[in-house]
Amino acid sequence: MQEAGLSSDRELSQKAGVPEIQLSRLRRGLAFKTRADILLKISQALEISLNELLATFAPELVELEPAPPSALEQEYQRLQATIEQQRESLLQEFQLSSVQILESWMLQWPTAASKAEENHNLRAQKLLPLLRPVEQLLEHWGIESIAPVGAELPYNPQQHQLIEGKAEPGELVKVRYTGYKQGDKLLYRAKVSLV
Repeated sequence: MQEAGLSSDRELSQKAGVPEIQLSRLRRGLAFKTRADILLKISQALEISLNELLATFAPELVELEPAPPSALEQEYQRLQATIEQQRESLLQEFQLSSVQILESWMLQWPTAASKAEENHNLRAQKLLPLLRPVEQLLEHWGIESIAPVGAELPYNPQQHQLIEGKAEPGELVKVRYTGYKQGDKLLYRAKVSLV
């Protein structure tokens, strides 16, 4: 009623040309026992559709169809679908380029691992070249180690994590487990021990 600029049932009754008793019947849930011409006059006076009127006064019996999406909503939905499609495409491209780099490892590693399980005398050094594709993939992503295992260097608390004990910055430490960074971003600190 407020949206239609009406402040009382009397005003609505006069505008619609229906008795006030019909409005009170609506409020008591008797919308489906009210004549259609009266319902139509009330909906016109309120400037809403007959379906909206019935959905308001008999929601358990009438369900409004959702309004069609606006042009802005349609554009939003189209953009969301485009973004999802691009995300899938980029993921597939990423996976394909990674698989291409790892191809030789993927083909040879299972055989090498099987042979190592069968022959306990097989030297591990013979397997190391098979890990080169993994190293190439890390290089491709710009990931590099902070320092190789066994390197002795000055302790830097931003890049190194002591396994045990305490060290002052600049004190000589030995790398036990390498750390990694990607450009300026630290991924994993190298685990070090005192020399």
